[in-house]
Amino acid sequence: MLKKRELHEVPVLFELMSHPDVFPYVRHKAYTTDEFYFLTKQTIEAEERGELISRTILDECQQPIGTINLFDIENNSGFLATWIGQPFFGKGYNRMAKDAFFTELFFQHDVETIFMKVRKSNIRSRKAVLKLPFVTLGNEIFQNEYEKINAKENVYDLFAISKEHYMSYLQFAGDSVVSEDAM
Repeated sequence: MLKKRELHEVPVLFELMSHPDVFPYVRHKAYTTDEFYFLTKQTIEAEERGELISRTILDECQQPIGTINLFDIENNSGFLATWIGQPFFGKGYNRMAKDAFFTELFFQHDVETIFMKVRKSNIRSRKAVLKLPFVTLGNEIFQNEYEKINAKENVYDLFAISKEHYMSYLQFAGDSVVSEDAM
Protein backbone atom coordinates (compact mmCIF):
# COMPACT_ATOMS: atom_id res chain seq x y z
CA MET A 1 0.00 0.00 0.00
CA LEU A 2 2.89 2.41 0.81
CA LYS A 3 6.56 2.43 -0.12
CA LYS A 4 9.46 4.86 -0.06
CA ARG A 5 9.56 7.25 -3.01
CA GLU A 6 11.62 6.25 -6.05
CA LEU A 7 12.55 8.15 -9.20
CA HIS A 8 11.24 5.50 -11.61
CA GLU A 9 7.66 6.33 -10.46
CA VAL A 10 7.88 9.92 -11.70
CA PRO A 11 6.24 9.54 -15.16
CA VAL A 12 3.13 7.79 -13.78
CA LEU A 13 2.80 10.09 -10.77
CA PHE A 14 3.34 13.21 -12.89
CA GLU A 15 0.52 12.23 -15.22
CA LEU A 16 -1.82 11.58 -12.26
CA MET A 17 -0.79 14.81 -10.51
CA SER A 18 -1.40 16.89 -13.64
CA HIS A 19 -5.15 16.21 -13.70
CA PRO A 20 -7.16 19.43 -13.09
CA ASP A 21 -9.04 17.81 -10.17
CA VAL A 22 -5.71 17.04 -8.43
CA PHE A 23 -3.15 19.67 -9.44
CA PRO A 24 -4.58 22.69 -7.60
CA TYR A 25 -4.33 20.84 -4.29
CA VAL A 26 -0.78 19.45 -4.63
CA ARG A 27 1.67 21.10 -2.26
CA HIS A 28 4.77 20.92 -4.48
CA LYS A 29 3.60 21.56 -8.01
CA ALA A 30 5.64 20.55 -11.06
CA TYR A 31 4.73 21.75 -14.53
CA THR A 32 6.96 19.31 -16.44
CA THR A 33 8.16 15.75 -15.95
CA ASP A 34 11.73 17.03 -15.56
CA GLU A 35 10.60 19.40 -12.82
CA PHE A 36 8.83 16.51 -11.07
CA TYR A 37 12.00 14.36 -11.30
CA PHE A 38 13.90 17.21 -9.62
CA LEU A 39 11.27 17.65 -6.88
CA THR A 40 11.15 13.90 -6.25
CA LYS A 41 14.96 13.73 -5.99
CA GLN A 42 14.88 16.66 -3.53
CA THR A 43 12.15 14.89 -1.52
CA ILE A 44 14.17 11.66 -1.32
CA GLU A 45 17.27 13.60 -0.20
CA ALA A 46 15.28 15.60 2.38
CA GLU A 47 13.94 12.36 3.85
CA GLU A 48 17.49 11.01 4.13
CA ARG A 49 18.30 14.16 6.16
CA GLY A 50 15.26 13.59 8.42
CA GLU A 51 13.41 16.72 7.25
CA LEU A 52 10.29 14.93 6.01
CA ILE A 53 8.75 11.52 5.47
CA SER A 54 7.37 10.70 2.03
CA ARG A 55 5.70 7.58 0.68
CA THR A 56 4.21 6.53 -2.63
CA ILE A 57 0.65 5.21 -2.40
CA LEU A 58 0.16 1.98 -4.35
CA ASP A 59 -2.96 0.24 -5.61
CA GLU A 60 -3.56 -3.51 -5.21
CA CYS A 61 -1.42 -4.16 -8.33
CA GLN A 62 1.50 -2.26 -6.70
CA GLN A 63 1.17 0.63 -9.18
CA PRO A 64 1.77 4.21 -7.96
CA ILE A 65 -1.45 6.20 -7.56
CA GLY A 66 -0.41 9.16 -5.36
CA THR A 67 1.79 10.34 -2.51
CA ILE A 68 1.49 10.89 1.22
CA ASN A 69 3.99 13.06 3.08
CA LEU A 70 4.78 14.58 6.45
CA PHE A 71 6.42 17.98 5.91
CA ASP A 72 7.82 20.65 8.21
CA ILE A 73 8.70 18.19 10.97
CA GLU A 74 9.42 20.11 14.15
CA ASN A 75 9.00 19.21 17.84
CA ASN A 76 7.64 15.72 16.97
CA SER A 77 4.92 17.28 14.79
CA GLY A 78 4.49 17.84 11.08
CA PHE A 79 2.04 18.68 8.34
CA LEU A 80 0.37 15.98 6.26
CA ALA A 81 0.03 16.38 2.50
CA THR A 82 -1.69 13.71 0.44
CA TRP A 83 -2.85 13.46 -3.13
CA ILE A 84 -4.32 10.58 -5.10
CA GLY A 85 -4.84 10.47 -8.85
CA GLN A 86 -8.34 11.25 -10.11
CA PRO A 87 -9.08 7.70 -11.47
CA PHE A 88 -8.67 6.44 -7.90
CA PHE A 89 -11.03 8.92 -6.16
CA GLY A 90 -13.74 7.35 -4.01
CA LYS A 91 -12.22 3.86 -3.90
CA GLY A 92 -10.96 3.91 -0.31
CA TYR A 93 -7.27 4.40 -1.10
CA ASN A 94 -7.04 7.69 0.79
CA ARG A 95 -8.23 6.13 4.04
CA MET A 96 -6.07 3.01 3.65
CA ALA A 97 -2.99 5.14 2.91
CA LYS A 98 -3.63 7.40 5.89
CA ASP A 99 -4.12 4.44 8.25
CA ALA A 100 -0.83 2.86 7.12
CA PHE A 101 1.05 6.16 7.23
CA PHE A 102 -0.28 7.20 10.64
CA THR A 103 0.70 3.83 12.08
CA GLU A 104 4.21 4.23 10.67
CA LEU A 105 4.55 7.82 11.91
CA PHE A 106 3.30 7.19 15.44
CA PHE A 107 4.97 3.83 16.05
CA GLN A 108 8.22 4.08 14.08
CA HIS A 109 9.10 7.79 13.96
CA ASP A 110 8.27 9.35 17.37
CA VAL A 111 5.67 11.68 15.85
CA GLU A 112 3.23 13.03 18.46
CA THR A 113 0.93 15.25 16.35
CA ILE A 114 0.02 15.26 12.68
CA PHE A 115 -1.41 18.52 11.37
CA MET A 116 -3.51 18.90 8.27
CA LYS A 117 -4.20 22.26 6.72
CA VAL A 118 -7.18 22.09 4.43
CA ARG A 119 -8.44 24.90 2.26
CA LYS A 120 -11.89 25.89 3.45
CA SER A 121 -12.94 25.78 -0.23
CA ASN A 122 -11.64 22.21 -0.83
CA ILE A 123 -14.82 20.23 -0.23
CA ARG A 124 -13.33 16.84 -1.23
CA SER A 125 -10.45 17.13 1.27
CA ARG A 126 -12.68 18.47 4.05
CA LYS A 127 -15.03 15.48 3.62
CA ALA A 128 -12.09 13.06 3.67
CA VAL A 129 -10.64 14.60 6.85
CA LEU A 130 -13.99 14.68 8.63
CA LYS A 131 -14.43 10.93 8.00
CA LEU A 132 -11.47 10.25 10.29
CA PRO A 133 -12.84 9.51 13.78
CA PHE A 134 -9.59 10.50 15.50
CA VAL A 135 -9.29 14.01 13.99
CA THR A 136 -9.71 17.20 16.01
CA LEU A 137 -10.39 20.66 14.61
CA GLY A 138 -7.27 22.50 15.73
CA ASN A 139 -8.05 26.13 14.85
CA GLU A 140 -8.34 27.10 18.52
CA ILE A 141 -6.39 24.32 20.26
CA PHE A 142 -3.26 24.95 18.16
CA GLN A 143 -3.65 28.71 17.78
CA ASN A 144 0.02 29.34 16.85
CA GLU A 145 -0.01 26.83 13.98
CA TYR A 146 -3.42 28.09 12.82
CA GLU A 147 -2.13 31.67 12.67
CA LYS A 148 1.03 30.59 10.81
CA ILE A 149 -0.87 28.77 8.05
CA ASN A 150 -3.25 31.72 7.64
CA ALA A 151 -0.63 34.48 7.95
CA LYS A 152 -1.38 35.95 4.51
CA GLU A 153 -5.12 35.34 4.47
CA ASN A 154 -7.61 33.16 6.32
CA VAL A 155 -8.11 30.30 3.84
CA TYR A 156 -7.28 27.16 5.86
CA ASP A 157 -8.77 25.13 8.64
CA LEU A 158 -6.28 23.27 10.81
CA PHE A 159 -6.96 19.69 11.82
CA ALA A 160 -4.85 17.64 14.21
CA ILE A 161 -4.33 13.98 14.97
CA SER A 162 -2.56 13.21 18.22
CA LYS A 163 -0.82 9.93 18.88
CA GLU A 164 -3.03 9.55 21.95
CA HIS A 165 -6.28 9.93 19.96
CA TYR A 166 -5.04 7.61 17.23
CA MET A 167 -4.02 4.93 19.77
CA SER A 168 -7.42 5.23 21.48
CA TYR A 169 -9.11 4.78 18.10
CA LEU A 170 -7.02 1.67 17.36
CA GLN A 171 -7.83 0.23 20.76
CA PHE A 172 -11.56 0.94 20.34
CA ALA A 173 -11.58 -0.46 16.79
CA GLY A 174 -9.80 -3.58 18.04
CA ASP A 175 -12.30 -3.96 20.90
CA SER A 176 -15.19 -3.58 18.41
CA VAL A 177 -13.82 -6.37 16.25
CA VAL A 178 -13.36 -8.62 19.29
CA SER A 179 -16.92 -7.83 20.50
CA GLU A 180 -18.40 -8.61 17.07
CA ASP A 181 -16.44 -11.88 16.86
CA ALA A 182 -17.69 -12.92 20.30
CA MET A 183 -21.35 -12.60 19.24
